Amino acid sequence: MPKFVIEREIPGAGKLTPDELKAISQKSCGVLREMGPDIQWVESYVTGDKIYCIYTAPNEQMILDHAKRGGFPANRVSQVVTMIGPATAE
Repeated sequence: MPKFVIEREIPGAGKLTPDELKAISQKSCGVLREMGPDIQWVESYVTGDKIYCIYTAPNEQMILDHAKRGGFPANRVSQVVTMIGPATAE
């Protein structure tokens, strides 16, 4: 299944409270349930003014549909081509 990195510009994201993050997560999970098992949220990274999300989905359009249904920004969607890490250097 293709993997995608979604960049969401959300001013003040790093200052969101645990309750606000929980509400966002619940909304996202609700939309994912409606869309079915083809799209899955892997994890997200919250920075000062952005949230970077990792999803698996058959195509970019499904990622964009999730964002639209959930009311989330999807300022940039990039398909992961390959992954590297410390073991790549060996």
